[in-house]
Amino acid sequence: MADEDVVQDEEKKGGMLKWIIILVVLIGLGVGGYFGYTMFLAGDSEDAASEEMADGEGDEGLPLESLEGQMVPLPVFLVNLADPLGRRYLKLGLEVEVRDPEAVLALAKYEAKIKDVMLLLLSSKTYESLASMQAKMELKQEIVDRLNQILGKGSVLRVYITDMVVQ
Repeated sequence: MADEDVVQDEEKKGGMLKWIIILVVLIGLGVGGYFGYTMFLAGDSEDAASEEMADGEGDEGLPLESLEGQMVPLPVFLVNLADPLGRRYLKLGLEVEVRDPEAVLALAKYEAKIKDVMLLLLSSKTYESLASMQAKMELKQEIVDRLNQILGKGSVLRVYITDMVVQ
């Protein structure tokens, strides 16, 4: 009779241990599945939804940062800087992100005006005014503003500096 009690106690302990192990494994699988879903699957659906919104017809209500346009390279500008001795120059390569194909055509149509405005703007800068990161960001915004004056408000979304040498 004592042997039967020992065997029953061992079966109860072994049975309880199996359930604990199964429970821990299930919790681990649940946590891993949730992590995998949030990292790999949920992020893709949010990106797809934001792309659909940007490509939709209601672009007028969206801020400019959420819009994506077409990239158009501008010619490389080489100008003397407005330093006292006049020995420094700036070489600047730009790409412009425009809203629609009409803006691309306008860039080609007003190429002479764009070159004139860019040369006047860049040659008015000094070495010190281009040295900091904040100054470069302000220059990019100035370029966007000037191009939008020529092409029409909102045609140019962003400007990217592809090449910059100040010597």
